[in-house]
Amino acid sequence: MSGTTVVLARPRRRTAGAGANRWAVLVVLCVSLLLVAVDATVLHVAVPAVTEDLRPGAIELLWIVDTYPLVCASLLILFGTLGDRVGRRRVLLLGYALFGVASAAAAFAPNPQTLILARALLGVGGAMIMPATLSILRQVFPDRRERAVAIGVWSAVAAVGAAVGPLLGGFLLEHFWWGSVFLVNIPLMLVSLPVGRLLLPESTGERDGPWDVTGALMAAIGLFGAVLGVKRLGGGEGVLDPLTLGPLLAGAALLVAFVRRQRRRTHPLVDLGMFARPAFSTAVGCIVLAMLALVGLELIAAQYLQLVLGLSPLGTGLRLLPLTFAAMAAGLLGARLLRRFGPRRTVCAGFCLTAVAVLVLTAMGGQDDSGLLLSGFVLLGFGLETTLFGAYESMLSEAPADRAGGAAAIGETSYQLGAGMGIALLGTVMNAAYAPGLARVPGVPAKDSAAASHSLGEAYEVAGRLGGAPGRALRSAARDSFVHGLHVTLLVSAALLLLGAVAACRLPRAMQCDAEEGAAGLPTQREAERSRVSA
Repeated sequence: MSGTTVVLARPRRRTAGAGANRWAVLVVLCVSLLLVAVDATVLHVAVPAVTEDLRPGAIELLWIVDTYPLVCASLLILFGTLGDRVGRRRVLLLGYALFGVASAAAAFAPNPQTLILARALLGVGGAMIMPATLSILRQVFPDRRERAVAIGVWSAVAAVGAAVGPLLGGFLLEHFWWGSVFLVNIPLMLVSLPVGRLLLPESTGERDGPWDVTGALMAAIGLFGAVLGVKRLGGGEGVLDPLTLGPLLAGAALLVAFVRRQRRRTHPLVDLGMFARPAFSTAVGCIVLAMLALVGLELIAAQYLQLVLGLSPLGTGLRLLPLTFAAMAAGLLGARLLRRFGPRRTVCAGFCLTAVAVLVLTAMGGQDDSGLLLSGFVLLGFGLETTLFGAYESMLSEAPADRAGGAAAIGETSYQLGAGMGIALLGTVMNAAYAPGLARVPGVPAKDSAAASHSLGEAYEVAGRLGGAPGRALRSAARDSFVHGLHVTLLVSAALLLLGAVAACRLPRAMQCDAEEGAAGLPTQREAERSRVSA
């Protein structure tokens, strides 16, 4: 109803797709999101095949894997705010085209350098697509009740994409060569471009003043340095390593300078005044805390399933599917929960439920307990998705409609930074708890013990090389130490989640639908009804 009213009241501003069914628009946006989410994880299972075919060096292999998320995270603010300026639909369609071209280049890359460049272009395309989907969603669904449903579907699709990536990659690799994991994007892009051009409405924000090109570059380079430094910390590099400390300091300095620049400008690139709104700043903080607590834990859990329980990569993916299904259910039920309980209780309950799930999983040991893992993963998926859904909905609804692209970019950037910091923090906790258990293993030389203390995978390699009683002793000690480290990491994660529950108490108690719509310059539900009747 609201969408029809806006079209009737403003016929001169009608653009392509303005009269399209907003739920059809949501389908197009979700397909876009699905592609980006799948591409973020689909390469992980293809790394051995890429290594065998292209023979990249260790550093080249690292960049093949990390270039996509690094470039995507660093450019979110640039393209999110550019969409507000030149048109969100225009940026999204350009992202589609670039994503398709880069996918073809990656699929047929003859050497590691070409593949790295193609992955970087995929990151640019992803950075165009991600904030545009949320900002267009914000525009197409002015009514907060409907928008909550749309964001729930959007977040459920994101959960599906993250889980489908490894499964799809494994299936394609069993039947085709490694480039097929990229070729799957091309037919979907070929369909999405004309359909998106036909259905998606164009929208922009305020165009007063020039676009801050210098500020956009400062944000992009600063985020690249910060995310690169955090990723290196998560990979076990020392904080004093020049290649870790240098990007961290340079990135932090540029981001501080960016914030100061935005405060001085009459027409800032990012409206930092949004952070003065408690609901917006709290929602962003909740996204960071949720990812901080859980992304690193997810990687450790995958290692537990494969290295401790001995499951195959496909078996690991299947074991984690209940988490994905629970997250889908939470996304689809999120709007109803938000309307009934309000943002504060919804996000707080999501944090608490996720903390309970993490504590349940502390009962994991050296033997497979499928019932325990099933219940823990279901609670984890439902609680995490409830938290992220409530936080994203509150953040996007609190932002002015004309700043939707910038707000979406801030949300996605906080997600990426939280994930990177979570891997670094929980990885450090895990290593600190794991390594001491391998300091003195009977019959194992000190040099081998030191090598085994780096990771469980390395411990297994050393144990296989030693063989005999020392090898068995080292393998057993490494398994026990890893399980102990996992328990400690789970407890730290639970503490972070409870901190998030406390932070969520600053969110509004109830959904203010009419007031929010009116504040954003959009018709309230009551006003929309009056306009429809008078029309």
